[in-house]
Amino acid sequence: MKIKSQKDFFSGVVYCVVGGAFAIGATNYTLGEGARMGPGYFPMMLGILLSIIGAAVIFGSLVVETVDGEKIGKIAWKPLGFIIGANVAFGLLLGGLPKFGIPAMGLIAGIYALVFIASMAGDHFRPKEVAILATVLAVFSYVAFVWLLKLQFPVWPSFITG
Repeated sequence: MKIKSQKDFFSGVVYCVVGGAFAIGATNYTLGEGARMGPGYFPMMLGILLSIIGAAVIFGSLVVETVDGEKIGKIAWKPLGFIIGANVAFGLLLGGLPKFGIPAMGLIAGIYALVFIASMAGDHFRPKEVAILATVLAVFSYVAFVWLLKLQFPVWPSFITG
């Protein structure tokens, strides 16, 4: 068969690979059953669902005609780097790296860093709007995770809270 949409074909392949990896990784945990789900149940079902969606997208890319074959363009390295860097910075700021002497800076600093770094991936950087977004996300994250769910992780830098 001929690939009629490269974008859809390779998107479907990525869905299948990620879904398969989640499903395979879930086999290391107890699956349980529908009434008594184990820790591996959700990742297994998510992996299977992602793989099914990927297969459907691949099938569509082989069947549905497109005008120009929807070729894949160049990889956008700048946005990719900023998005991955933002997630790495969030993880480092949230938990720190005690092995290397980097203290945990907490949830609030992590969210601000995440939003500011990720916003540089776009074409236009508007610091005022980014600061408002970061503040709203920080407040909602604090309310959702600390107040409502009562999760235990650092909210503020360790040198402030002691």
